[in-house]
Amino acid sequence: MKAIIIDDERLARQELKNLLAEYPEVQIVGEAANAEQAMEMIEKLNPDVIFLDIQMPGKNGFELLEQISGVPEVVFVTAFDEYAIRAFEVNALDYLLKPIQPTRLAETVKKILNKESLDKAETTPPTYLLSEKDQVFVKDGDKCWFVKLSDVRLLESEGNYVRVHFDKNHPLILRSLNQLEERLDVRTFFRASRKYIINLKWVEGIENWFSGGLMVTLKGGERIELSRRQAARLRELMSL
Repeated sequence: MKAIIIDDERLARQELKNLLAEYPEVQIVGEAANAEQAMEMIEKLNPDVIFLDIQMPGKNGFELLEQISGVPEVVFVTAFDEYAIRAFEVNALDYLLKPIQPTRLAETVKKILNKESLDKAETTPPTYLLSEKDQVFVKDGDKCWFVKLSDVRLLESEGNYVRVHFDKNHPLILRSLNQLEERLDVRTFFRASRKYIINLKWVEGIENWFSGGLMVTLKGGERIELSRRQAARLRELMSL
């Protein structure tokens, strides 16, 4: 479970990190000192839960929640108890008072893990194979697209993200290339390397390359090198 700590006090963030180190199920993927940093981090990292202070310079914790979409689970962490009712009005999972007591944090972590298990059991849709005729929703920052997979010519791995190439657009999505490969029809989308999946319908040319490999040119202009092993797989897949 991915978590972000949002608190303007560095020592408070460090104390919470130290306490959460007892729970390997909770992975701290980022820290933010204010709402502006937090909004960008939440958008990029897509955490499952945020540990959120209320009183911070600029926007407070409640104002931050009004600004973000796809709100993760929220645990408020504050030195003030007067916001508790409002916190639960915005469906916060828990409300921790500073200084945090280890036994109280243990209860919170248990709530988080139980909520995650329940959500997965109730709302996870069945996974099915996507064909080139399907359309997919792609979101990068404030921009959104509803794209036919037949228009996607290339998927490019960039760390924990994948860059989706279609038309003149190249948005990033928070997925691994392995995750996408499991959903795509191998007759159309070919794993060219650790970094690329190519849409075979967009192949414009193929050249013999070094050490028995191939160089594939796509209609969008991209040139993707295939190793000898992947070249053999492609030949086998495409031959009669």
